[in-house]
Amino acid sequence: MRLNVGRIGRAHGILGEATIEVRTDDAASRFALGATLETDSNGNLVVDSVRVHNGILLLSFVGYSDRNAIEKLRDVLLYADVDIDAPGEDEDDYHVLQLIGCRAELEDGSTLGEVSDVLNLPGQDVLVIQGESGEVLIPFVRALVPVVDIKGKRLTVIPPIIDGKML
Repeated sequence: MRLNVGRIGRAHGILGEATIEVRTDDAASRFALGATLETDSNGNLVVDSVRVHNGILLLSFVGYSDRNAIEKLRDVLLYADVDIDAPGEDEDDYHVLQLIGCRAELEDGSTLGEVSDVLNLPGQDVLVIQGESGEVLIPFVRALVPVVDIKGKRLTVIPPIIDGKML
């Protein structure tokens, strides 16, 4: 599946490097030296150099050897073919696209709603569940989402309850 893995930012220095806004959890392999990345308007780009400077990923691409050339790529989205069904490093690794559309059930088997989005927040990911009573946000942690059945497209959710009300 073709997934957005990054966005080219501003030029860095005079040798054709650009900052990269990383949109993948596997930056080491997606942006490896020699990796080919797809774009919508500039064809494929081949990674020519990779380094991290002050916590920011810097890349250069074959054929873009100076600041003016790389500046023309600013805001270009980078894509890679990703097998979303491939096992992750941990058993709890999921792609957002695997979770969207899953039926969210309570422990008693009743339906809470359907996962419509996953918010990638600094503390943890949060499931956005659309139900009959509106939108419910559930932190995507094992204590609140103990069962994830990707093949069955369902999750078991234990929503937080305060004063007898589900949050």
